Amino acid sequence: MSSKILFIVPYPYGCAPSQRLKFEQYYSAFENSGYEIVHAPFMDKPMWDVVYKKGYTLSKILFTLKRYVKRIGLLFTIHRYDIVYVHLWCTPFGLPLYEWLVKKLSARLIYDIDDLVFLKNINHENKFLALLKGKNKPVYLMKHANHVITCTPYLDAIAQKYNINTTDISSTINTDTYVPVNNYSNDHQLVIGWSGSHTTSQYLYLLKDVLLELQKEIPFKLLVMGDANFNIPGLNIEALAWKEEYEIATLQKMDVGVYPLPLNEQWVLGKSGLKALQYMALGIPTIATDVGCNNRVIENGVSGFLILNDSEWLNTLKLLCLDANLRKTIGKEARLKVERQFSIKHTAPVYLDVLNKTALSVD
Repeated sequence: MSSKILFIVPYPYGCAPSQRLKFEQYYSAFENSGYEIVHAPFMDKPMWDVVYKKGYTLSKILFTLKRYVKRIGLLFTIHRYDIVYVHLWCTPFGLPLYEWLVKKLSARLIYDIDDLVFLKNINHENKFLALLKGKNKPVYLMKHANHVITCTPYLDAIAQKYNINTTDISSTINTDTYVPVNNYSNDHQLVIGWSGSHTTSQYLYLLKDVLLELQKEIPFKLLVMGDANFNIPGLNIEALAWKEEYEIATLQKMDVGVYPLPLNEQWVLGKSGLKALQYMALGIPTIATDVGCNNRVIENGVSGFLILNDSEWLNTLKLLCLDANLRKTIGKEARLKVERQFSIKHTAPVYLDVLNKTALSVD
């Protein structure tokens, strides 16, 4: 007889990186191991389509009320499942009352937290989304889950203060779909690329002066995916919104991937280095700020470069743009790094071990 898992998550299937590049891509592995999966998002697709946009206030309110009603109905089904797997929060607002009910009704509870959502002040957040993050709820869930899944050593250390049963599982990449195509040549205008969202593109602006200086010596195109309005006057920029159907094909156009982050924001310490992993899986040489978890993802000078200041950014970008063989060497090592440590093939047994142990645990 198979075990049943209810995934109570914020976002629709296949939309949010915190879900699709973590546990969602393991659903087939879970099913092949005898688990039945039910995916229960707070947002449906129509709500997801407006929640990141400016305006639409009435629609957002109506969608939220509708989804709360759906969540109330979900409570009457929880007893059917052997494991309830919660990502980030169950419902967005107020005290963790709904989470308390889920805990009471669940046979076993796994909590998955992928960033520092409990921080009170995050300066890049969409105000409506900030409310949806339910920042007073993660601590309750960390305290009362049978097991907590984190994504960085920093976040895992925080979770350990509340729960002795934790596992640090990074974001991971499907190396069967992320296929390198770069020929590592200088026979075309080079493409420096960045992928993210309109809420995190502020970090790419940290490279404004560096990129403008680089443009004086080396012509390049800046490819930005995730913020169609991104612009730095004086640069050749192609900026487009993120869409799943062309995500990998867009990333494959990059010759160099950049992942700038601030050095003085606690928020970034919860990041698992996902952007870097996406570039690296495609054999794209990657430059990242030496902060947070990036030194776990990148071995400096071997599978990428870790940078601390503008001078290092400029010199490393020049080096990679001019030296195609270096891009090839670094890119191939980056791909191997992902295959060995950050692929779904490598990580599936870790997830399954957590599920199996939790299924056998007695609360």
